[in-house]
Amino acid sequence: MKIKLISHTPDPERLVAMSARLCYSPVGAEDLVDTMSEAQVESLLNKIVEMEHLSTFEHVSFTFAIEGISRVLTHQLVRHRIASYSQQSQRYVSEHEFEYIMPPTIGANSLAKEKFEQLMNIIRSTYDELITIGINKEDARYCLANATETKIVVTMNARTLLHFFQLRCCVRAQWEIRRLAELMLAEVKKVAPLLFKKAGPTCVTNNYCGEGSLTCGRLAAMQASVKT
Repeated sequence: MKIKLISHTPDPERLVAMSARLCYSPVGAEDLVDTMSEAQVESLLNKIVEMEHLSTFEHVSFTFAIEGISRVLTHQLVRHRIASYSQQSQRYVSEHEFEYIMPPTIGANSLAKEKFEQLMNIIRSTYDELITIGINKEDARYCLANATETKIVVTMNARTLLHFFQLRCCVRAQWEIRRLAELMLAEVKKVAPLLFKKAGPTCVTNNYCGEGSLTCGRLAAMQASVKT
């Protein structure tokens, strides 16, 4: 899996702070951008994050180039609807010798790994044969596996990212999208650490778990360790 933050709103933390300050200021946004000190920006952002008044987070966005992921992952990813996606098309891009993503549980089991690899080879051969006999790519792709590797460009605003991290950094999230979320979080923290200082699963950030009886037990364990 390869994740790279390829673009983001310039000076995102100052823009968020300025937008929040504007709501209570007699001067315009341009003046605030130029006059707010770094200390003022940091103080205001800390207050916004603690109070969870996050509407101004929607003014800044982050764009990621993502490779080495499966179609299983992207089927989950695009359910986050306040975002923009551009995915490699199986309709126009040939999938001869396609790469595939193998789940760790399968890779760790020699028999399962052998059967998985055999199936991928059969799918590759079938896809090639369909193309050879004149089936177009948009129809030949119907035989491809969910494991087929894909590439995608994703843009989300900061507020959407916080929600994404709450859900997908959770231990209950599927392993591949959880890994993606962790890598994306590491990327945005490099350029906007104040915006994402409380980003992550709610058990860690808000001392709350919404999974009910399906909880992984992490919150209870953290609470127990504090008591001891």
